[in-house]
Amino acid sequence: MTEKQEITILGLGNILMKDDGFGVHFLRWFEERWALPDSVRNVEGGVMAYALLEPVCSCRHLIVVDVLKVADEPGSVYRFTLAEIEPKLPPPTSAHEVQFLDVLCKAELLGEAPEVVFLCIVPADFREMDLELSPLMREKFPLMEKLLIDELQRHSVAPVKIHA
Repeated sequence: MTEKQEITILGLGNILMKDDGFGVHFLRWFEERWALPDSVRNVEGGVMAYALLEPVCSCRHLIVVDVLKVADEPGSVYRFTLAEIEPKLPPPTSAHEVQFLDVLCKAELLGEAPEVVFLCIVPADFREMDLELSPLMREKFPLMEKLLIDELQRHSVAPVKIHA
């Protein structure tokens, strides 16, 4: 077994479906503003399903940035552990649809599951095909940035600002 990456930041979502791609859009924005040590890896996970098994299994701590499709005010932001988020997620709609929790379950079965924290936002519009986020989601980038930096600092990682 190779040495595990200490922390992986995983941006999830479908960038073709407006706000559903928040995690990927946010991660790209964050990478332009902050330098991170080699112990931290950024991964644009999109909707890659089981292709995410390698980055998930190869780290000790996983920080997932994604949308949370619940009946709440669009733009509401949450921090969850895996145990806290599981009851809030919808059931799978088909046996062929792989959800991210399926990837985490597979990692656990392999004995390679990392500690996981979810930083989530309630999307404003995720049903319309559009490559751009809604203005409300872009306005929430600084709040999500603060949550992510706080999470990194919990692991003694101090990002270095490279761009305002």
